[in-house]
Amino acid sequence: QVQLVESGGGLVQPGGSLRLSCVASGNIFSGYYMGWYRQAPGKERETVAVFSNGLGPHYAEAVKGRFTISVDNAKKTMFLQMTELKVEDTAVYYCSVPGMSSWGQGTQVTVSS
Repeated sequence: QVQLVESGGGLVQPGGSLRLSCVASGNIFSGYYMGWYRQAPGKERETVAVFSNGLGPHYAEAVKGRFTISVDNAKKTMFLQMTELKVEDTAVYYCSVPGMSSWGQGTQVTVSS
């Protein structure tokens, strides 16, 4: 019953920044986790950042210190502020929220000079 729309991706040079948004609609159940995931060509989907209601944000080692996850509960929107982007950050980024039954379309992030 939950629909997700990711946006904000694009082409950026190494060292640049992007702010991704995830707008959720429908019945969003209360839960402990919501976050961002990514999948690069030929690789499995991996966790990027997760926000836990009780413990706060947690980040993958590869993005720690560079990415920041935040949530606007009133607008049912989640953000991922990405700074100091690297070529290896190139991937399709997806969001995940409680109550989700399937992934959204994702948003492409390409880091290249």
